[in-house]
Amino acid sequence: MISLLKLKNRRLYLPLLNKIFVLLWCAFAITACSNIAHYQKPKIDLNSEFRMYSKEIKDSFYISVQVPLEYNEQSKMRYPVVVLTDGNFYTPMLGPILHQYEKGGLLPPLILVSIGYKTFRQMDSLRVRDYLFPASIPSDEMKAIGGGRKFYHFMTQEVLPKIDLSYRSDTNKRTLLGHSFGGYFSLLALSEQVGNKRNDFAGFVAASPTLWYNDFYLSRLPKELNKPSIKDTLNIFLSVGEKEEPKWSVQPVKDFTKQLSDTHIKNVKYDLEIYSHLDHMDVGIISFIRGLEIIYNNKQK
Repeated sequence: MISLLKLKNRRLYLPLLNKIFVLLWCAFAITACSNIAHYQKPKIDLNSEFRMYSKEIKDSFYISVQVPLEYNEQSKMRYPVVVLTDGNFYTPMLGPILHQYEKGGLLPPLILVSIGYKTFRQMDSLRVRDYLFPASIPSDEMKAIGGGRKFYHFMTQEVLPKIDLSYRSDTNKRTLLGHSFGGYFSLLALSEQVGNKRNDFAGFVAASPTLWYNDFYLSRLPKELNKPSIKDTLNIFLSVGEKEEPKWSVQPVKDFTKQLSDTHIKNVKYDLEIYSHLDHMDVGIISFIRGLEIIYNNKQK
């Protein structure tokens, strides 16, 4: 038989255990809440790369993404997206410049999305497949299958949606950069965008575009731009080097700009820079920077 003393001690012991349990539970709850309050999302790498297969083109592309220096600290900010062609060549140069310009306040923080190929050598050959449309004609003295439209669909319907899903992008402030065949593609993308009544890009930089291609196929673009369907303002930056071939490189860019001027296009802003003492391969980077300054800092002439 349990003694009265033992029974009394047990009655005192059980409430003490309950109090200890309650105190422990409260301490656990407070600690858990504190951890939740201090929880931070994993930081995004400033530079990353992924491979993306295009069903339409039936080939893989290598996409590199550089986010602004402030991206992880400014968790509620959305940033303009700059899409760059010829990524294998230009990304190692343009990426650090954009970060440095961000530091100096010369450009706003930008997300740089570069579309490239597995190797530099592949880029040098496949860009002809992907940047031009329609297929080449004998006077071009080159062979191109005219895959530009497919590449435009890949860029706008596959790459951009993935970027918008993965990063805090401002979908109303995208700019497309291209040089040479890439410059041609920038204007081709503008033509496709207007023709399909889309608004994928607000800015287009075409540095030394190969306007001679396919008997000046893109000379129709100024008339295409003069449509009432264009409601949002579009920005076009054109450039060429003074030392480039006068007849086939310099004059076509001048003529194209004059067409834009003569057409009196509404809701389209355009600028032309002719760089003295510069040749074809000198124009790319300087045009990208200048074009971005004009588009994002409102430095139109």
